[in-house]
Amino acid sequence: MKYDETKYKVYTWNHWAMLHWVVNPGVIISELILGQRAPKITLEDKISDKPKFERIRIPCPHCNTIHDARTWSNQNGTNFKNWFGLYCPKCGGIIPCLMNIFSFLILALTYPIWGWFKKPLKEKWLGKQPQRFKKLEISKVVNPFEGKGYIKMGLIWGGIMFIIMTFIFPFFTDDIINKKLILINIPVWVIAGLVFGYIMKVYFGRKAAK
Repeated sequence: MKYDETKYKVYTWNHWAMLHWVVNPGVIISELILGQRAPKITLEDKISDKPKFERIRIPCPHCNTIHDARTWSNQNGTNFKNWFGLYCPKCGGIIPCLMNIFSFLILALTYPIWGWFKKPLKEKWLGKQPQRFKKLEISKVVNPFEGKGYIKMGLIWGGIMFIIMTFIFPFFTDDIINKKLILINIPVWVIAGLVFGYIMKVYFGRKAAK
């Protein structure tokens, strides 16, 4: 699928935001539990004067439809439960997505357990998708990082990272989970979360350069 490079900026896995999705261990919860996914190809409208959050587009390689990224949002109830990929409401195809390396390792190691049920689970999941995307209200979707929303979103992200880095990651590094580690990580991930939230606020609120 070709894109009009005079209108769209193309992002693939090597863009910092996409690469963050691939290497961040915190994405394990987003992908495997919540079912949030990031497409392999993302477009940014360079012509529109709206904030970046409203200019992100996701192309479907099956029907060549270029979707508004807000198609998959909390307000529409479509941001989660996308374990097998992003469903295209236009043609019913599945838009290819990136895979976090830690999620991949977990899935690979546990494949003998869940692999037997992959096909029926995918068919059941796919059958539910048309109803989920039946009543989309894209214009009502707002940037969750806008205003003081970045504080809430940043603390949620920081909380997830705190749990992973304090209680899960040490099992793979043979570190000892103790009170000192917990007390150190609390302020570290609170601050890191707020910084992350503010960066996302600026990033998604930015308008196209003229």
